[in-house]
Amino acid sequence: MAHRLFLLRHGQTEWSVNGRHTGRTDIPLTTAGEGQARAAGGTLRAVLGGSPALVLSSPRTRALRTAELAGLRVDEVTEELAEWDYGDYEGVTTPVIRETVPGWTVWSHPIPGGESADDVNARADKLIERVREPLGKGDVILVGHGHFSRVLVARWVGLPSTAGVHFGLDPAGVAVLGDERGEPQIEHLNLLPTTED
Repeated sequence: MAHRLFLLRHGQTEWSVNGRHTGRTDIPLTTAGEGQARAAGGTLRAVLGGSPALVLSSPRTRALRTAELAGLRVDEVTEELAEWDYGDYEGVTTPVIRETVPGWTVWSHPIPGGESADDVNARADKLIERVREPLGKGDVILVGHGHFSRVLVARWVGLPSTAGVHFGLDPAGVAVLGDERGEPQIEHLNLLPTTED
């Protein structure tokens, strides 16, 4: 496979600044997040080999706006790229959750009313399988969210979804996934937005 899979996390939101888990809630980008999204377009142009074969986006406004400001033409909006469903913990910070569930993390503990690690593992696998054919024609860009993108990185290299804890992806950060002689590879992780001169 000569082409690469690009993951673009949406820009900053008010909830990403204060650490509130943001899954289904449709939070807009902050002014800073809009600037990050524009700059992420420069990052993508610097590492893309040309026009992508396919661009998919989460349906959340923060992802769609990031794609727009980055200069991407979205071919399809899909729930497959939605953030991890945080269920009862939607809008709640980790420190608050830990008041009742000591040591809680999204990677290691159940999420009441939300998706399990197995659920997101299966969703990531389905999405990766889906983009394999378009990857045969060119690069593919997925515009989504922090935790789920980190799961995609883990699954790309054959690790369980919970291994996503080991991969950072800041707002408007880009991950580039490819392969070396048929072996899955993380080419770049958390490329931060850059401005073009």
